[in-house]
Amino acid sequence: MKQKEERVALVTPVKNKMKKIISRGLGVAIFALAISSCSGPKKVTEQEVAEAAVVQPKTELVEQKQKEFEYIFVEALKQKMFGNAQKAIQLLSSCLEIDPNSSAAMFELANIHAVNNDFTSASLLLEKAISLNPDNKWYKLLLAQIYQQTKKFSEAADIYTGLLNDEPENLEYIYMKAALLASSQRYDEAIDAYNQMEKETGINEQISVAKQQIYVQSGNVDKAFDEINRLIENNPNEAKYYGLLADLYQSQGDKENALLNYQKIKEIDPDNGFVHFSLANYYLENNELEKSFEETKKGFASPSVDIQTKLQLYYMLTANPAQSKLTEEQQSELIEILLVKHPGDAMVHTVYAEVLIKQNKLKEAQVELLKSVEINANDYVIWERIMFIDNDLQDWDGLYNHTQKVVELFPNQPQGYFFNALACVQLEKFEEAVKISDEGLDFVLDNPQLKANFLMLKGESVYKSDKKEEAFKIFDNAVEIDPNNHLTLNNYAYYLSIDGTNLDKAERMSGKVVERFPDNSTYLDTHAWVLFKKGEYTLAKFYMETAIKNGGEENSVLLEHFGDILYKAGKVEEAVENWQKAKEIGSESETLEQKIKQKKYIEE
Repeated sequence: MKQKEERVALVTPVKNKMKKIISRGLGVAIFALAISSCSGPKKVTEQEVAEAAVVQPKTELVEQKQKEFEYIFVEALKQKMFGNAQKAIQLLSSCLEIDPNSSAAMFELANIHAVNNDFTSASLLLEKAISLNPDNKWYKLLLAQIYQQTKKFSEAADIYTGLLNDEPENLEYIYMKAALLASSQRYDEAIDAYNQMEKETGINEQISVAKQQIYVQSGNVDKAFDEINRLIENNPNEAKYYGLLADLYQSQGDKENALLNYQKIKEIDPDNGFVHFSLANYYLENNELEKSFEETKKGFASPSVDIQTKLQLYYMLTANPAQSKLTEEQQSELIEILLVKHPGDAMVHTVYAEVLIKQNKLKEAQVELLKSVEINANDYVIWERIMFIDNDLQDWDGLYNHTQKVVELFPNQPQGYFFNALACVQLEKFEEAVKISDEGLDFVLDNPQLKANFLMLKGESVYKSDKKEEAFKIFDNAVEIDPNNHLTLNNYAYYLSIDGTNLDKAERMSGKVVERFPDNSTYLDTHAWVLFKKGEYTLAKFYMETAIKNGGEENSVLLEHFGDILYKAGKVEEAVENWQKAKEIGSESETLEQKIKQKKYIEE
């Protein structure tokens, strides 16, 4: 009998004259600061030194504690640099036991807590460090960042106000203060801060847009319009300013002026592709769907719009078709435009493949994904999609060829070896399957299921090379590693049933699989066949009937099995009828013709 196969937000800084916050040198600066805070006390008078010497003479014990602190602190910084956060925390905590007022240790500890998103601990430590060392701006900057992260915008703004007392011309501080004041709805103060900055930078797009947004949020729409008009007066040939003005009119329900300004963009910059998307949104909001889609298509076809913007917009439009009001045909039309305009972009083919997969057009999706890796062969995720599609299509030649390329490009990825071994089994390249399975196993780390699957394929290959005992040992190893691996349990049980050995063990394994997958015709067939081999024909008949009802009526192996079971159950005519169906479907069983002619079960 033919053996069956298993198918198997932080705020953005101003550009013009603004200075950058020096953050890259923080590590070095803090390290120097830390050492100085541990070993360099503030300057005192000679009289104070003399008085201190009388009251508290310097002892060897004090010196020892100081050296111990410095050693532990430096070690903590090393551990932090090496990524050993917990060890660094322990060491810094020891520093604070020696010197509870070390602001440097508090700062470093706060830094680690902040990285670990423990903002409460970090802010408490920084607040204490600042109280001990109020002149250290780095402590304040980190605390401001944490306040911002935890949405304490007003507190963060106040920190920048304090920093500006020492550096009143620091544009970065002014900008951060303004943005944080806006986030905390202290609108008048925010506008004042932006105005202060504008005195230094002149009229600035980013500042004006920020002010415009504040005016809208605070209900002062007239001033919002004034702010955008100032930008236009300053640079009347900048098309995007008219877009800002049009969007503002649109938000206020003034459709006529909105459209006029969108059209103004086309006059100033006829090749501006982005205006089409603005117009598409305008028409969509006015329920003019045909005009909206026409503008969308123009934007997708425009060479002035980069492909990433187009793809992002495509995802947005197709993620919620009810909102974008795009039909499936229109979505396909947009993809076709992208394919024509950007045939050499790998992502376009990948996106198209995703559309085809959703439509269950796997063969067409396979073609598009292969085009994608032809353009960019180094995207492993795309190769993995190809392997899964090959498997779903049972394209074993394709899977074999593609996985050889995957193993060559990504030799440390075990999935490539696994699918290559699977293809080898299906193509009856059993020696090669064993070899590639052993190679792939070397790259499996902390994944018992994948390891068991490799052993399952190896066991399959060894079994089909007529080495049954060796194969059964491999299957036992696989089951021991992953006792719930249904692929291994099912196939092992089936081969035991064919061999007629350990049938109780086979029944336990196949029963476990059927309990988990009660509607899977292949697994039901395995369980029924084990029961048949045990002579339990009535129970075997029940499970095989269930398998037939769950899709087995088109499977020649299952129909032949059903006939065998019916014969043993005393239903000869029904047995012959199912054998005949198996033959008509195209069974390759060597004994089927004899069964039909002799109307009896013949064991292979």
